[in-house]
Amino acid sequence: MLTGWFLWFILFWIVFLISMFAIGGFFMFRKFLKRLPKEDGKSIIDWEEHYIRETLHLWSSPQKQLLEDLVKPVPELFRDVAKQKIAGKIGELALQEQANAITEDLIVRGYIVATPKRDHKFLLKTLQEKKISVTPYQHLFKSS
Repeated sequence: MLTGWFLWFILFWIVFLISMFAIGGFFMFRKFLKRLPKEDGKSIIDWEEHYIRETLHLWSSPQKQLLEDLVKPVPELFRDVAKQKIAGKIGELALQEQANAITEDLIVRGYIVATPKRDHKFLLKTLQEKKISVTPYQHLFKSS
């Protein structure tokens, strides 16, 4: 029979493992759902990659650096995923508008549209730190 501190250690370990498996499973399931093809035969991630590939030649070094700076507040574990999602949205906007180059305006609009509403507080703080006026983009915060 287990008694004392060893019993509590085993119970803690069981709860800890189940919690970690649940958290890991949640994120894996979300990634799986994003990989499922939609009605058009492409998944969300396929479209992001498509937009990035199609607009890669439009990016210059300062714009790439601006995107890097904007995603710096994102925890490092999720930074690559966030950068791909934002770059995909910027590429989508650039293709829709038939832009000749990726501009700061496109980057900021793509950044706002691709960011979940719950993270807009951090997004606003980051834009203010970069001294980027959010006045022209207020309508995007209301509609996202």
